[in-house]
Amino acid sequence: MDLAESGGGSVQSGGSLRLSCKVSGFMFASYCIGWFRQIPGGEREGVAIIDTDGDTSYSESVKGRFTISHDKAENTLHLQMNSLKPEDTATYYCAANAPTTLEARHCLLQGPNEYNSWGQGTQVTVSS
Repeated sequence: MDLAESGGGSVQSGGSLRLSCKVSGFMFASYCIGWFRQIPGGEREGVAIIDTDGDTSYSESVKGRFTISHDKAENTLHLQMNSLKPEDTATYYCAANAPTTLEARHCLLQGPNEYNSWGQGTQVTVSS
């Protein structure tokens, strides 16, 4: 499975960005797929996850501002990021945990080591 992110960039505080992740070679009936982010010297943290049934789960720091969606027809994952803050600045990664029957809320609690496919990352920079 290959994952390829796009859509990162620089924006001022309060602005919006939309990240996309094109998924290819995906052949699993059950999975969790979503977004992680990482700052230099920091740990990779889960941001938003969507599962096979379309249920979603978000970290507390982005809840109400970010929206994850999965266009299955286009095999593309999106992350709509609104009301961006400087603390959202990070490299954002698309990742998949497959196969799994876990629900999104459980997948979010899993660490990045449980995810077996990763994109190359896209930089998001929010200036104050």
